[in-house]
Amino acid sequence: MTEPNNAMSVSRERAAWATSGYLMLAVFVALLAFLVWRFFGFAGTPPEDPAQIGRFVVTNIAGVILLILIAKGFYMIQPNQAVAITLFGSYRGTDRNTGLRWIWPWMGKRKISVRANNLISERIKVNDLRGNPIEMAAQVVWRVVDSAQALYDVDDYKAFVVVQIEAAVRTIGSRYPYDDFTHKEVTLRGNHDQVGEELRAELIARLQLAGITVDECGFTHLAYAQEIASAMLRRQQAEAVVAARKTLVEGAVGMVEMALEQLSAKGVVHLDDERRAAMVSNLMVVLCGEREVNPVVNAGTLYQ
Repeated sequence: MTEPNNAMSVSRERAAWATSGYLMLAVFVALLAFLVWRFFGFAGTPPEDPAQIGRFVVTNIAGVILLILIAKGFYMIQPNQAVAITLFGSYRGTDRNTGLRWIWPWMGKRKISVRANNLISERIKVNDLRGNPIEMAAQVVWRVVDSAQALYDVDDYKAFVVVQIEAAVRTIGSRYPYDDFTHKEVTLRGNHDQVGEELRAELIARLQLAGITVDECGFTHLAYAQEIASAMLRRQQAEAVVAARKTLVEGAVGMVEMALEQLSAKGVVHLDDERRAAMVSNLMVVLCGEREVNPVVNAGTLYQ
Protein backbone atom coordinates (compact mmCIF):
# COMPACT_ATOMS: atom_id res chain seq x y z
CA MET A 1 0.00 0.00 0.00
CA THR A 2 1.23 3.44 -0.85
CA GLU A 3 2.15 5.52 2.18
CA PRO A 4 0.72 9.06 2.17
CA ASN A 5 3.27 11.82 1.84
CA ASN A 6 2.10 14.12 4.61
CA ALA A 7 5.15 16.33 4.18
CA MET A 8 3.59 17.71 1.00
CA SER A 9 0.32 18.68 2.72
CA VAL A 10 0.57 22.26 3.90
CA SER A 11 -3.11 23.14 4.23
CA ARG A 12 -5.61 21.97 6.79
CA GLU A 13 -9.25 22.99 6.86
CA ARG A 14 -10.36 25.26 9.69
CA ALA A 15 -13.47 27.29 10.36
CA ALA A 16 -13.56 30.75 8.82
CA TRP A 17 -15.20 33.84 10.26
CA ALA A 18 -18.42 34.71 8.44
CA THR A 19 -21.77 36.05 9.48
CA SER A 20 -25.36 35.52 8.46
CA GLY A 21 -26.21 37.37 5.28
CA TYR A 22 -29.78 38.20 6.36
CA LEU A 23 -28.67 40.88 8.83
CA MET A 24 -26.44 42.50 6.24
CA LEU A 25 -29.27 42.21 3.71
CA ALA A 26 -31.45 44.28 6.06
CA VAL A 27 -28.64 46.86 6.36
CA PHE A 28 -28.29 46.90 2.57
CA VAL A 29 -32.03 47.46 2.02
CA ALA A 30 -32.18 50.18 4.70
CA LEU A 31 -29.20 52.03 3.22
CA LEU A 32 -30.64 51.76 -0.28
CA ALA A 33 -33.99 53.09 0.89
CA PHE A 34 -32.24 55.96 2.67
CA LEU A 35 -30.28 56.94 -0.43
CA VAL A 36 -33.39 56.80 -2.62
CA TRP A 37 -35.37 58.90 -0.14
CA ARG A 38 -32.56 61.44 0.09
CA PHE A 39 -32.20 61.64 -3.68
CA PHE A 40 -35.89 62.34 -4.25
CA GLY A 41 -35.92 64.81 -1.35
CA PHE A 42 -32.99 66.63 -2.90
CA ALA A 43 -34.64 66.62 -6.32
CA GLY A 44 -37.86 68.09 -4.87
CA THR A 45 -36.22 71.00 -3.04
CA PRO A 46 -32.64 71.43 -4.21
CA PRO A 47 -30.54 73.67 -1.93
CA GLU A 48 -29.04 76.86 -3.29
CA ASP A 49 -25.85 76.67 -1.18
CA PRO A 50 -23.03 75.09 -3.24
CA ALA A 51 -21.50 73.65 -0.05
CA GLN A 52 -24.70 71.71 0.71
CA ILE A 53 -24.78 70.43 -2.86
CA GLY A 54 -21.18 69.25 -2.54
CA ARG A 55 -21.88 67.48 0.73
CA PHE A 56 -24.94 65.84 -0.80
CA VAL A 57 -22.94 64.54 -3.76
CA VAL A 58 -20.09 63.29 -1.59
CA THR A 59 -22.34 61.49 0.90
CA ASN A 60 -24.37 59.88 -1.84
CA ILE A 61 -21.25 58.69 -3.65
CA ALA A 62 -19.99 57.27 -0.35
CA GLY A 63 -23.35 55.58 0.17
CA VAL A 64 -23.27 54.02 -3.29
CA ILE A 65 -19.73 52.75 -2.71
CA LEU A 66 -20.84 51.29 0.62
CA LEU A 67 -23.76 49.57 -1.11
CA ILE A 68 -21.40 48.04 -3.64
CA LEU A 69 -19.06 46.82 -0.92
CA ILE A 70 -21.91 45.29 1.07
CA ALA A 71 -23.30 43.58 -2.04
CA LYS A 72 -19.89 42.15 -2.88
CA GLY A 73 -19.71 40.39 0.49
CA PHE A 74 -22.84 38.24 -0.08
CA TYR A 75 -22.61 34.57 -1.08
CA MET A 76 -24.87 31.55 -0.92
CA ILE A 77 -23.99 28.06 0.37
CA GLN A 78 -26.12 25.10 -0.68
CA PRO A 79 -26.36 21.91 1.40
CA ASN A 80 -23.12 19.87 1.24
CA GLN A 81 -21.17 22.80 -0.11
CA ALA A 82 -18.29 24.72 1.42
CA VAL A 83 -16.64 28.07 0.68
CA ALA A 84 -12.91 28.54 1.17
CA ILE A 85 -12.05 32.07 2.31
CA THR A 86 -8.77 33.74 1.36
CA LEU A 87 -7.22 37.12 2.09
CA PHE A 88 -4.78 38.34 -0.55
CA GLY A 89 -3.87 34.74 -1.41
CA SER A 90 -3.66 33.51 2.19
CA TYR A 91 -6.08 30.80 3.29
CA ARG A 92 -8.22 32.07 6.19
CA GLY A 93 -10.64 29.18 6.70
CA THR A 94 -13.70 27.41 5.31
CA ASP A 95 -17.36 28.27 5.83
CA ARG A 96 -19.73 25.25 5.81
CA ASN A 97 -22.87 27.02 7.13
CA THR A 98 -25.70 26.82 4.61
CA GLY A 99 -27.87 29.72 3.50
CA LEU A 100 -27.16 33.38 2.75
CA ARG A 101 -23.78 34.37 4.17
CA TRP A 102 -21.70 37.55 4.27
CA ILE A 103 -18.04 38.29 4.74
CA TRP A 104 -15.79 41.28 4.23
CA PRO A 105 -15.86 42.22 0.55
CA TRP A 106 -12.09 42.15 0.17
CA MET A 107 -11.98 38.48 1.13
CA GLY A 108 -11.76 35.93 -1.68
CA LYS A 109 -14.38 33.18 -1.90
CA ARG A 110 -14.10 29.82 -3.66
CA LYS A 111 -16.88 27.24 -3.57
CA ILE A 112 -16.28 23.50 -3.44
CA SER A 113 -18.72 20.61 -3.31
CA VAL A 114 -18.43 18.11 -0.46
CA ARG A 115 -21.11 15.84 -1.90
CA ALA A 116 -20.44 12.21 -2.79
CA ASN A 117 -19.17 11.67 -6.33
CA ASN A 118 -19.49 8.46 -8.33
CA LEU A 119 -16.75 7.70 -10.85
CA ILE A 120 -16.33 4.71 -13.17
CA SER A 121 -12.80 4.46 -14.45
CA GLU A 122 -11.75 3.60 -17.98
CA ARG A 123 -10.88 -0.01 -18.79
CA ILE A 124 -7.15 -0.49 -18.45
CA LYS A 125 -4.92 -3.46 -19.29
CA VAL A 126 -2.95 -4.90 -16.36
CA ASN A 127 -0.68 -7.91 -15.96
CA ASP A 128 -1.82 -10.02 -13.01
CA LEU A 129 0.48 -11.83 -10.58
CA ARG A 130 1.14 -14.60 -13.12
CA GLY A 131 1.81 -12.18 -15.97
CA ASN A 132 -1.50 -12.74 -17.75
CA PRO A 133 -2.90 -9.57 -19.38
CA ILE A 134 -6.32 -8.69 -17.99
CA GLU A 135 -8.73 -5.78 -18.39
CA MET A 136 -9.98 -3.97 -15.30
CA ALA A 137 -12.29 -1.05 -14.49
CA ALA A 138 -13.41 0.22 -11.09
CA GLN A 139 -16.34 2.15 -9.67
CA VAL A 140 -15.44 4.55 -6.85
CA VAL A 141 -17.63 6.69 -4.58
CA TRP A 142 -15.49 9.54 -3.23
CA ARG A 143 -16.00 12.90 -1.53
CA VAL A 144 -13.99 15.83 -0.25
CA VAL A 145 -13.45 15.90 3.51
CA ASP A 146 -10.83 18.67 3.69
CA SER A 147 -11.57 21.58 1.37
CA ALA A 148 -8.23 23.28 2.02
CA GLN A 149 -6.21 20.26 0.92
CA ALA A 150 -8.42 19.65 -2.11
CA LEU A 151 -8.11 23.25 -3.33
CA TYR A 152 -4.57 24.19 -2.35
CA ASP A 153 -2.49 21.00 -2.01
CA VAL A 154 -3.18 19.67 -5.52
CA ASP A 155 -3.61 21.52 -8.78
CA ASP A 156 -6.87 19.83 -9.89
CA TYR A 157 -8.35 17.48 -7.32
CA LYS A 158 -10.80 15.86 -9.77
CA ALA A 159 -8.06 15.00 -12.26
CA PHE A 160 -5.94 13.85 -9.30
CA VAL A 161 -8.68 11.38 -8.34
CA VAL A 162 -8.85 9.92 -11.85
CA VAL A 163 -5.09 9.38 -12.04
CA GLN A 164 -4.85 7.83 -8.58
CA ILE A 165 -7.74 5.44 -9.27
CA GLU A 166 -5.93 4.13 -12.34
CA ALA A 167 -2.69 3.74 -10.36
CA ALA A 168 -4.47 1.91 -7.52
CA VAL A 169 -6.25 -0.46 -9.91
CA ARG A 170 -2.92 -1.31 -11.54
CA THR A 171 -1.34 -1.95 -8.14
CA ILE A 172 -4.11 -4.26 -6.93
CA GLY A 173 -4.40 -6.00 -10.30
CA SER A 174 -0.71 -6.95 -10.30
CA ARG A 175 -0.85 -8.15 -6.68
CA TYR A 176 -3.15 -11.17 -7.26
CA PRO A 177 -3.79 -13.76 -10.00
CA TYR A 178 -6.96 -13.44 -12.00
CA ASP A 179 -8.15 -16.95 -11.17
CA ASP A 180 -7.07 -20.11 -9.36
CA PHE A 181 -9.10 -23.23 -10.06
CA THR A 182 -7.79 -25.01 -6.97
CA HIS A 183 -9.08 -22.20 -4.73
CA LYS A 184 -5.84 -22.10 -2.75
CA GLU A 185 -4.98 -18.46 -3.49
CA VAL A 186 -6.69 -15.11 -3.16
CA THR A 187 -7.79 -14.17 -6.67
CA LEU A 188 -9.30 -11.13 -8.32
CA ARG A 189 -12.29 -13.07 -9.61
CA GLY A 190 -13.00 -15.21 -6.57
CA ASN A 191 -12.42 -12.78 -3.68
CA HIS A 192 -14.30 -9.63 -4.61
CA ASP A 193 -14.88 -8.43 -1.06
CA GLN A 194 -11.29 -8.82 0.13
CA VAL A 195 -9.79 -7.32 -3.03
CA GLY A 196 -12.33 -4.49 -2.94
CA GLU A 197 -11.36 -3.61 0.62
CA GLU A 198 -7.69 -3.56 -0.34
CA LEU A 199 -8.49 -1.32 -3.29
CA ARG A 200 -10.38 1.06 -1.01
CA ALA A 201 -7.50 1.17 1.49
CA GLU A 202 -5.06 1.82 -1.35
CA LEU A 203 -7.18 4.67 -2.69
CA ILE A 204 -7.67 6.27 0.74
CA ALA A 205 -3.91 6.29 1.26
CA ARG A 206 -3.29 7.81 -2.17
CA LEU A 207 -6.06 10.44 -1.96
CA GLN A 208 -5.32 11.55 1.60
CA LEU A 209 -2.96 14.19 0.21
CA ALA A 210 -5.90 15.87 -1.53
CA GLY A 211 -8.23 15.70 1.48
CA ILE A 212 -10.45 13.08 -0.20
CA THR A 213 -11.85 9.86 1.20
CA VAL A 214 -13.41 6.83 -0.48
CA ASP A 215 -16.76 5.56 0.79
CA GLU A 216 -17.18 2.60 -1.55
CA CYS A 217 -15.39 0.96 -4.44
CA GLY A 218 -15.41 -2.20 -6.48
CA PHE A 219 -14.64 -3.63 -9.90
CA THR A 220 -17.14 -3.07 -12.71
CA HIS A 221 -15.14 -4.95 -15.34
CA LEU A 222 -12.74 -7.84 -14.86
CA ALA A 223 -11.77 -10.15 -17.72
CA TYR A 224 -8.85 -11.60 -19.59
CA ALA A 225 -7.50 -9.45 -22.40
CA GLN A 226 -8.86 -10.29 -25.84
CA GLU A 227 -5.60 -11.76 -27.12
CA ILE A 228 -5.65 -14.58 -24.53
CA ALA A 229 -9.34 -14.75 -23.66
CA SER A 230 -10.14 -17.72 -25.95
CA ALA A 231 -7.07 -19.70 -24.82
CA MET A 232 -7.82 -19.09 -21.13
CA LEU A 233 -11.44 -20.08 -21.69
CA ARG A 234 -10.36 -23.41 -23.16
CA ARG A 235 -7.99 -23.89 -20.24
CA GLN A 236 -10.78 -23.22 -17.74
CA GLN A 237 -13.06 -25.66 -19.57
CA ALA A 238 -10.35 -28.33 -19.57
CA GLU A 239 -9.69 -27.85 -15.87
CA ALA A 240 -13.40 -28.07 -15.16
CA VAL A 241 -13.72 -31.32 -17.14
CA VAL A 242 -10.71 -32.84 -15.35
CA ALA A 243 -12.09 -31.84 -11.95
CA ALA A 244 -15.53 -33.24 -12.79
CA ARG A 245 -14.11 -36.57 -13.99
CA LYS A 246 -11.90 -36.81 -10.91
CA THR A 247 -14.93 -36.42 -8.67
CA LEU A 248 -16.87 -38.94 -10.77
CA VAL A 249 -14.09 -41.54 -10.61
CA GLU A 250 -13.67 -41.10 -6.86
CA GLY A 251 -17.38 -41.66 -6.37
CA ALA A 252 -17.43 -44.68 -8.69
CA VAL A 253 -14.50 -46.33 -6.91
CA GLY A 254 -16.27 -45.92 -3.58
CA MET A 255 -19.46 -47.44 -4.95
CA VAL A 256 -17.57 -50.43 -6.44
CA GLU A 257 -15.77 -51.06 -3.16
CA MET A 258 -19.05 -50.92 -1.28
CA ALA A 259 -20.73 -53.31 -3.76
CA LEU A 260 -17.92 -55.89 -3.55
CA GLU A 261 -17.77 -55.71 0.23
CA GLN A 262 -21.50 -56.24 0.61
CA LEU A 263 -21.55 -59.11 -1.91
CA SER A 264 -18.76 -60.85 -0.04
CA ALA A 265 -20.17 -60.13 3.42
CA LYS A 266 -23.63 -61.49 2.57
CA GLY A 267 -22.28 -64.47 0.62
CA VAL A 268 -24.32 -63.66 -2.47
CA VAL A 269 -21.56 -64.72 -4.84
CA HIS A 270 -17.96 -65.81 -4.54
CA LEU A 271 -15.64 -64.40 -7.19
CA ASP A 272 -12.07 -65.21 -7.99
CA ASP A 273 -9.62 -62.44 -8.83
CA GLU A 274 -10.32 -62.63 -12.56
CA ARG A 275 -14.12 -62.38 -12.19
CA ARG A 276 -13.71 -59.68 -9.53
CA ALA A 277 -11.60 -57.65 -11.97
CA ALA A 278 -14.22 -58.15 -14.69
CA MET A 279 -17.00 -56.98 -12.36
CA VAL A 280 -14.98 -53.95 -11.32
CA SER A 281 -14.38 -53.10 -14.97
CA ASN A 282 -18.06 -53.44 -15.82
CA LEU A 283 -19.18 -51.36 -12.84
CA MET A 284 -16.67 -48.62 -13.64
CA VAL A 285 -17.91 -48.50 -17.24
CA VAL A 286 -21.49 -48.23 -16.06
CA LEU A 287 -20.80 -45.58 -13.44
CA CYS A 288 -18.31 -43.47 -15.40
CA GLY A 289 -19.76 -43.76 -18.89
CA GLU A 290 -21.27 -40.67 -20.48
CA ARG A 291 -23.88 -42.62 -22.43
CA GLU A 292 -26.67 -44.88 -21.27
CA VAL A 293 -25.52 -48.50 -20.86
CA ASN A 294 -27.46 -51.33 -22.56
CA PRO A 295 -27.49 -54.42 -20.33
CA VAL A 296 -26.45 -57.82 -21.75
CA VAL A 297 -28.10 -60.85 -20.15
CA ASN A 298 -25.75 -63.82 -19.68
CA ALA A 299 -27.86 -66.98 -20.09
CA GLY A 300 -24.96 -69.34 -19.41
CA THR A 301 -22.64 -69.66 -16.46
CA LEU A 302 -20.58 -66.93 -14.96
CA TYR A 303 -17.53 -68.16 -16.86
CA GLN A 304 -19.14 -68.30 -20.32
